[in-house]
Amino acid sequence: MVAFAVLIFLFLGSVEGFSTKSQPCTYNKHEMCKSALANALFSTISFVLGAITSVVSGFLGMKIATYANARTTLEARKGVGKAFITAFRSGAVMGFLLAASGLLVLFITINCFKLYYGDDWEGLFEAITGYGLGGSSMALFGRVGGGIYTKAADVGADLVGKVERNIPEDDPRNPAVIADNVGDNVGDIAGMGSDLFGSYAEASCAALVVASISSFGINHEYTAMLYPLLISSMGILVCLLTTLFATDFFEIKAVKEIEPALKNQLIISTALMTVGIALVTWLALPSSFTIFNFGEQKVVKNWELFFCVAIGLWAGLVIGFVTEYYTSNAYSPVQDVADSCRTGAATNVIFGLALGYKSVIIPIFAIAVSIFVSFSLAAMYGIAVAALGMLSTIATGLAIDAYGPISDNAGGIAEMAGMSHRIRERTDALDAAGNTTAAIGKGFAIGSAALVSLALFGAFVSRAAISTVDVLTPKVFIGLIVGAMLPYWFSAMTMKSVGSAALKMVEEVRRQFNTIPGLMEGTAKPDYATCVKISTDASIKEMIPPGALVMLTPLIVGTFFGVETLSGVLAGSLVSGVQIAISASNTGGAWDNAKKYIEAGASEHARSLGPKGSDPHKAAVIGDTIGDPLKDTSGPSLNILIKLMAVESLVFAPFFAKHGGLLFKIF
Repeated sequence: MVAFAVLIFLFLGSVEGFSTKSQPCTYNKHEMCKSALANALFSTISFVLGAITSVVSGFLGMKIATYANARTTLEARKGVGKAFITAFRSGAVMGFLLAASGLLVLFITINCFKLYYGDDWEGLFEAITGYGLGGSSMALFGRVGGGIYTKAADVGADLVGKVERNIPEDDPRNPAVIADNVGDNVGDIAGMGSDLFGSYAEASCAALVVASISSFGINHEYTAMLYPLLISSMGILVCLLTTLFATDFFEIKAVKEIEPALKNQLIISTALMTVGIALVTWLALPSSFTIFNFGEQKVVKNWELFFCVAIGLWAGLVIGFVTEYYTSNAYSPVQDVADSCRTGAATNVIFGLALGYKSVIIPIFAIAVSIFVSFSLAAMYGIAVAALGMLSTIATGLAIDAYGPISDNAGGIAEMAGMSHRIRERTDALDAAGNTTAAIGKGFAIGSAALVSLALFGAFVSRAAISTVDVLTPKVFIGLIVGAMLPYWFSAMTMKSVGSAALKMVEEVRRQFNTIPGLMEGTAKPDYATCVKISTDASIKEMIPPGALVMLTPLIVGTFFGVETLSGVLAGSLVSGVQIAISASNTGGAWDNAKKYIEAGASEHARSLGPKGSDPHKAAVIGDTIGDPLKDTSGPSLNILIKLMAVESLVFAPFFAKHGGLLFKIF
């Protein structure tokens, strides 16, 4: 964080040679704006604030989750309904904490910066973009590091424990079991939290930057300019109301009611939010205004902006339900994958990959439609508020997402504490529903990342004073093709990191089973600490190269090849990153739930494939193990890659526009 803050200050300060003199504004040359040095200083401060908020939200999220999982296990003694309420409320605490702290810090920062900037909205919101960069750069390490940590432990525990030794999941005899449970909190709670926080911060920053150079900024309409923050505030109120439907208005009595209750959360929050957006749009915006659109001012009506936000909101719901269809074992795609386990692991892998590729189709169309409609109505500002629409129900999204790892760990605690089989069945039922909702959360994160990075891309192109991005020029095309390659390079790094860490873990678990006498009989205690150390060391060491790839690419391309090539890189990484992210997440989710489908044996078909330990079950475990790094490390980290490169390019745009393209200047 410190190193990157220094970089921001040096790069942005050197735009005008560290001068403290006022300079002509970027978009309005007749007016004078604050100096480049002030912009450098305030961008650095907002970067640090964003990063600290992200770290604190991840830390508090993990605190809440670790308090909650043992309580959920104890509540499961009274019945599945009580356990559900505990797990869900804990998730909701985390969701609200994140949505509220992100909003609060951003609002306070804007008001403090305003004391210095006064009416220079353009400079103020340019400095605020550092906030989004800070949020995402921490999320990158949380997601990648957390993903490597949790999956190294998970793969090691499953391969030796389940496949080789045939002992149950989370059995205390398994040396990797503690590392596995810790990993769920690191990757799914801290990583997911800081990821969605990053999305939210960047979507707000992109919208604010465009608003500041539109009629809102020119006419100093403060309320209208903060419209993006008002959407998020309304989202918090709506989500508060929505959580009552899960915990207070209706009581869950049976296992089969869990998943519908979680899905209803999404539907209710989306429906209520549509009304909320209409209210905010009608109260906060003038009936007609102009929006900055690549050098022009475009006239927009307030109802058109309402449609932009609403289409983002509903596209999120569509992506959520498509993800659920492809990853829940209640539907035929996952049941087909489970069925393919009859002939071994190879057919299971083939079916799973095919499902992942196919699951990309509808989400991409949903994103495409929302981009087309929102851009037609309100240019780049429309896309930024559509992304905020998708993220407006972030508190509910995070609640149902954090609910998954909390239930998972509750099951682990029940198993390790030797509680009755009935309690384990209840926590497993909670966990199976949580798996599907975690996949829905990842769908939301990826969909919003696509819209956010497109909005940031538009802001970058405007700020770097590029009139058009022409794909046919060689400068742009080389950027495009290299940008499309980056998600593959990044995935290769993260997958290999999980693989090499899992290799060490498997060897250590095998060594303990072979050398500690009485371990299999349960009379001796395994050495949990060594496994935790393997995961921790691997995650800290292995997250640096992928992180460096993402953080350094825009700096190197912008400095040496200039803004045109960088715009190509951003477009290429966005287009290929979204596809790989969706297919990786859904493939992994489908394999996981195919395994759970066989283990639960709830239908005649599932019982014909089981029980645990049968050949189809072993094939399903292998599929699940391959899917683990896909769904929890590579897939979810890719959405940070596309957002982070875009927001970083926007923050450094003044430097690239002035000094970039060194190689083309030489030749």
